[in-house]
Amino acid sequence: MAGMTDPASADGAHRVAPAHSTTHQQPPPSPDIAQPDVLVVGGGPGGSTIATLLARKGWQVTLLEKARHPRFHIGESLLPMNLPILQRLGVLDQVRAIGTFKPGAEFPVDDDNYNTFQFNRALGAQFGHAYQVKREQFDRMLFGHARDNGVDAREQVTVDRVEFDADGRPSQVLARDTDGAVLQFQPRYLVDATGRDALLGRQLKLKHKNPEHQSAAIFSHFTGVQRRDGDDAGNITVQRFDHGWMWLIPLQDDVMSVGAVCFPEYLKQRRGDTEAFLLQSLRSEPSVWRRMTHAQRVAPVHVTGNYSYTCERMHGPGWLMVGDAFAFLDPVFSSGVYLAMDSAEQGAAVVDGALREPARETQLQQAMARRHRRGMKHFSWFIYRFNTPVMQQLFNSPRNLWKVEQAVISMLAGDVFDNREVLRRLRLFRLIYALTALRMAPAALRGWLHRRRQAKVRFSDETLQPGAQADARMDARPDTDADARAQTEPAS
Repeated sequence: MAGMTDPASADGAHRVAPAHSTTHQQPPPSPDIAQPDVLVVGGGPGGSTIATLLARKGWQVTLLEKARHPRFHIGESLLPMNLPILQRLGVLDQVRAIGTFKPGAEFPVDDDNYNTFQFNRALGAQFGHAYQVKREQFDRMLFGHARDNGVDAREQVTVDRVEFDADGRPSQVLARDTDGAVLQFQPRYLVDATGRDALLGRQLKLKHKNPEHQSAAIFSHFTGVQRRDGDDAGNITVQRFDHGWMWLIPLQDDVMSVGAVCFPEYLKQRRGDTEAFLLQSLRSEPSVWRRMTHAQRVAPVHVTGNYSYTCERMHGPGWLMVGDAFAFLDPVFSSGVYLAMDSAEQGAAVVDGALREPARETQLQQAMARRHRRGMKHFSWFIYRFNTPVMQQLFNSPRNLWKVEQAVISMLAGDVFDNREVLRRLRLFRLIYALTALRMAPAALRGWLHRRRQAKVRFSDETLQPGAQADARMDARPDTDADARAQTEPAS
């Protein structure tokens, strides 16, 4: 097929130039420069998904991951809307084998009672459940699956810089392996799936903290944590507390992911031992602390700050961001992996269409970005208000008038993009929220003022991704290297 890898060539070195276009072609490669059709940077769920789907369409795809799988990562709770994507990838049975069955999400009402949102009550649910997974297993499986589908998947390769030509298209990607050897790539298309590293967002100064919401997290893995009884044993527990919210995510082998997403001003009070601070926070909620009676920590305690950010744009000529490389939301509704994989699936269609018909590239990119931002807004609206007295009242005493509660369950399941029945009722929920806020005016005002104050607090501690901490420090630094940056930014 024109423009794709010759299936008769085992090493993919003999490629046929597309007959329908002579634009944006790279010069003949030197023996030391690789020229894949698509270069995907980042071997997490988003990167592995888009690499697999593009390889299936016949394109020559190289996938670079800076670490070696398996590697620790948070974001263990999947959503029901992940499952159709996993099914289309052909890995759902593998996820089922490594996952913990997750029938719903529960929100404690008081020290003894829970309100559980069962996913099988979602409007038009394709799957009435999801899974919780250890990300080191899940990510390794998806990365290996990409390789099995013909992707040139490489580990322990770090991308240092992307260079752009006069048209603003990536002309060269410079990377290095663990031995320090420089690797050069000249892809026809570049996909940034680097997660919170935000390769292009940082290089092009597109990444900014979210002005509406800031939080920071402290977390670890434990064994011996009490699980809920019966069918609720696999539920994620989301517990509000005075300084944010806590999670308990049951995993296989008696492991429980336990953490707290906190308002920055609270986490800035931490002094000395990080584990003691985490346990102190958990102790403040009796329903959580009872479940920790026999807990034993089996992983390091991590801290991460500046949770919420977004990039000014998601795409440019010859490049595209997916997942957390574009934006990251507070994970209260476990949206991260789903947003990464959904944007990867949408992105695969964009890249494939742009390579086949370059004239459609901008149209395809803009349509994808509009859809993605629209879905993120539905998640964000709930996230920003999750700890307010008004939202707590509505979540503790749900009513299914006009199927609004079912629409909220659909949102919790990840159905925020294309289901008009859900989207109409989510808009109705906003009206109910506003009317409830009027009825609770003094408490609602206090909650709003508190949320606004927290959004202005800066917190930059980081034990998982030091680059994110460096970004936080740079947010407040004047721009003194514009001339140097001009060498690597695309032309405007």
